[in-house]
Amino acid sequence: MAEHKIRVLIAKPGLDGHDRGAKVIARALRDAGMEVIYTGLRQTPEMIATAAGQEDVDVVGLSILSGAHNLLCGELLRLMKEKGIDDIPVVIGGIIPETDIAGLRQAGIAGVFPPGTATGEIVEYIRNLARERQAGAARP
Repeated sequence: MAEHKIRVLIAKPGLDGHDRGAKVIARALRDAGMEVIYTGLRQTPEMIATAAGQEDVDVVGLSILSGAHNLLCGELLRLMKEKGIDDIPVVIGGIIPETDIAGLRQAGIAGVFPPGTATGEIVEYIRNLARERQAGAARP
């Protein structure tokens, strides 16, 4: 039986118009054999939650450089719970102050990647998250 191809949604929420980092990560994930759906710039949490459900993704990755990560992540997680897709792990990368990381994780963000994180580290982390999710879905 063929292994399930990991599907990752990469999104740029909020008004931040800089997407180079998101594109670098999308390329690294594709090069690692994952299927990547990139939503583009200026997505609302509602648009991201809807796309995550429609695309049946294994992981949602956010790239936020605007400083609005606490608000945007909280709203996205709330909407995903409301839509019944809160089993999809969410990771975030970008300009995230060290002082905000614990709060993001406590809110339900599965992983936080500040600038300078190696793409290989992100790829492995997402691969492991997807495997854990798939293993949980396979349990009776």
